[in-house]
Amino acid sequence: MNQETAAPTAQLGSPIRNFSQLLSSTPRGARLARLLATEQLRTWGIPSDPAEHIVAELAANAVTHGRVPGRDFRLTLYVVGGALRIEVTDTRGDRLPYTQEADLDGESGRGLLIVDALADRWGVAHGPAPRKTVWAEVEFRAAGSRLIPPRYSTARPHA
Repeated sequence: MNQETAAPTAQLGSPIRNFSQLLSSTPRGARLARLLATEQLRTWGIPSDPAEHIVAELAANAVTHGRVPGRDFRLTLYVVGGALRIEVTDTRGDRLPYTQEADLDGESGRGLLIVDALADRWGVAHGPAPRKTVWAEVEFRAAGSRLIPPRYSTARPHA
């Protein structure tokens, strides 16, 4: 079921935008998660980069490492103030994600390294059993009428 809600603006000063979708734990479901997220962000007027890459990696991890036959995974997007929160929930709470050094010749093992590089924050929330939710947040700043992720700002100092 596709859900989108907005909280009353009097409570928080700005609406909380929300999108949630249950998807099959298959490669097709992972691709659909990225496409749905990109379209939802477009509808909200939020740039899809880097969020679409984060969604793709988290969804791919859910269908690869968090898959239980017959059980789906959930993609949830929240926009609160100047931050986008991406959540992917699967039914393998017993298998927690972790970053690892990728084999230079390997074709996998880089997903969470990519999430770590693109997101401002990410982590794992447990439960309710048997679930876990892997989440990532990207902060935005206003630039005229557009929202721009801070890491893409030309005004950001270089290290």
